[in-house]
Amino acid sequence: MLAARAAARQVPRSLGRRTFASVQDAPLTKKVEMTNWEKGHFINYGKMHENLQIVRSRLNRPLTYAEKILYSHLDDPHGQDIERGKSYLKLRPDRVACQDATAQMAILQFMSAGMPSVATPSTVHCDHLIEAQIGGEKDLERAYNINKEVYDFLSTSCAKYNIGFWKPGSGIIHQIILENYAFPGGLMIGTDSHTPNAGGLGMAAIGVGGADAVDVMANLPWELKAPKVIGVKLTGKMGAWTTPKDIILKVAGILTVKGGTGAIIEYHGEGVNNLSCTGMATICNMGAEIGATTSVFPFNDRMYDYLAATKRTAIGDFAREYAAGLREDEGAEYDELIEIDLNELEPHINGPFTPDLATPISKFKEAVKANNWPVDLKVGLIGSCTNSSYEDMSRAASIAQDALDHGVKSKAVFTVTPGSEQIRATIERDGQLKTLEDFGGMVLANACGPCIGQWDRRDVKKGEPNSIISSYNRNFTGRNDANPATHAFVASPDLVVAMSLAGTLDFNPLVDTLKDKDGNDFQLKAPGGAGLPANGYDPGQDTYQAPPEDRAQLNVAVSPTSDRLQLLEPFNAWDGKDALDLPILIKAQGKTTTDHISMAGPWLKYRGHLDNISNNMLIGAINSANGEANKVKNFTTGETDAVPATARDYKKKGIRWVVIGDWNYGEGSSREHAALEPRHLGGLAIITRSFARIHETNLKKQGMLPLTFSNPEDYDKIQPADKVDLLCTELAVGKPMTLRVHPEKGGDTFDVSLSHTFNEGQMEWFKFGSALNMMAKKNAA
Repeated sequence: MLAARAAARQVPRSLGRRTFASVQDAPLTKKVEMTNWEKGHFINYGKMHENLQIVRSRLNRPLTYAEKILYSHLDDPHGQDIERGKSYLKLRPDRVACQDATAQMAILQFMSAGMPSVATPSTVHCDHLIEAQIGGEKDLERAYNINKEVYDFLSTSCAKYNIGFWKPGSGIIHQIILENYAFPGGLMIGTDSHTPNAGGLGMAAIGVGGADAVDVMANLPWELKAPKVIGVKLTGKMGAWTTPKDIILKVAGILTVKGGTGAIIEYHGEGVNNLSCTGMATICNMGAEIGATTSVFPFNDRMYDYLAATKRTAIGDFAREYAAGLREDEGAEYDELIEIDLNELEPHINGPFTPDLATPISKFKEAVKANNWPVDLKVGLIGSCTNSSYEDMSRAASIAQDALDHGVKSKAVFTVTPGSEQIRATIERDGQLKTLEDFGGMVLANACGPCIGQWDRRDVKKGEPNSIISSYNRNFTGRNDANPATHAFVASPDLVVAMSLAGTLDFNPLVDTLKDKDGNDFQLKAPGGAGLPANGYDPGQDTYQAPPEDRAQLNVAVSPTSDRLQLLEPFNAWDGKDALDLPILIKAQGKTTTDHISMAGPWLKYRGHLDNISNNMLIGAINSANGEANKVKNFTTGETDAVPATARDYKKKGIRWVVIGDWNYGEGSSREHAALEPRHLGGLAIITRSFARIHETNLKKQGMLPLTFSNPEDYDKIQPADKVDLLCTELAVGKPMTLRVHPEKGGDTFDVSLSHTFNEGQMEWFKFGSALNMMAKKNAA
């Protein structure tokens, strides 16, 4: 039975686990390196166990696994206030990871802090700036030429500040982390929303904005509102066509894009042991689409096997010694419990336009017809950080080989994105890559590519309705190809290959037949493939740059005439007064993701230049006044103009402004540019029905006011042309703030109550003008 239960429930006593050695049976003080790529950075299970014992003595209750990870990393386990969903935890992460698009701004901010090197082990991964066009090798060469200035900046700054640097072509950040840096029980933050991928190795890996990363790099505690914990109990075993991807597609349908907000998703139950480590990573990766803080699985033998296969047996052995700390306690309580019987779980397809519209394969044809979705399938895409493991590629290749054996190939355009150089080299050696190419696949670079909009797509015109299907994680309007008429569906690699072969959405490989080269009917065999390579992984080309020991003489230069990079100027501090007679720059209606606020795709090249990238601010948001994007009225001129141009005009005239937003404003990517841009162009506050977690924090860090309507229905009372007063002097912990509304049409002024989640420390960010301003002033003192 598939069931979602909202009441808190207890974990069953027996989950069919193997019994590992307990903490008492083995010393936890041994020195085991976190990674093979660094020296002197050790896994500190001893300290983690000590912290947990302190917290246990205070709470006196069973703990979930998610709680164990967080509480074992508390900066002050004795004094920290701990209440799920309410307290702000001060934590000490083990690692920081940045991808190249967000690393530029993070490092520029770190340079402003004036420190000689990072205090926490950190890495930068070049994966976002490579556009898919004609194939991996040529696309990579083109990216090197176009992005040379940015790559040189990242390479030299990483060398200067003692940061590991993974060059273009090395692979997608999350795959590299899983292969080299993730470890059970660890806590990591990453400047990408799909950082939770490392939960497949039992790590709490959390997506953040660059300002949060800078705090941790600078040896400050990292602050996180104590998440609630949603349990997902898995029982049974998946059918032949069902994959781990279908578990998260089902969970997304249950919880929706905002159902996981403020919570960690914790998987448990005997069904967990029937999943591969990389399959668990897939599930955790896409947990970002339901707003979850992160997702985790308890340590088990499948994780040990993966650690051994990636030359980290010492970490696996150490984790077995700490195994009691790497799973939930008996009797641990969840704030919500979902139960999924894997025996009954069908393959799912989610979309279009949102990752939580979940349809089981048995009902998909009916949904296509009922919704009049374009039935012809134009493109199938497999790979990405979500589904590019050896197991994924092996299963996909088995389906492709079955088709080739019947003399047929993909009818749709078909692309393959290896998640890392290690995966690419291994599947090239073992033959899966050739099979996928023979099937009709174009092999793209080891990078994000079309998943994040880095796709020079030319087979359809912009505005032409069409359907694509991918094994990616996110499918918001226009995300993959900048075409708002593209119906993007998300599924497992298995279904993507099968439907690409059919060339239509009107196909169910579990029951339908296809025609072979002679016109005879045949049914695809169930996919199969090894979870780990029998001959080990082939590392492929060496793409890692370790920081040098002598870094003192290294210089990091930023040209003042560059259009790609720009040194940051401090934002102005709050003037201590209420803000009066503010215009509403835009009242956004409906879904407003970070893609709507700060688009990716071709704009990625400006991620290191705040002023240039601000020209994309809110150009995708729908204006409630006219139902159009990027058309707002400038109240000073009466003219209609683009959102960024109007904001720039207000800024030039000294006019601060606010944005009114709808539900779950800022969902999607972790990109802090969606917070930096409105701050740079003169914004004071973003006022919404609700926020996505990362975006709310990013706004606070940049000195803006993320506020929510205490009564969500008040959103409807405010019109786009109204003026407002924001009584900033009322800002206080746990107390509402007043928004005074002056209707454009001369009606009576009225007050609206606004809520917020600021604590005392975060209020200082607003008063100083940003968290970075506060840090710089304290370092200078």
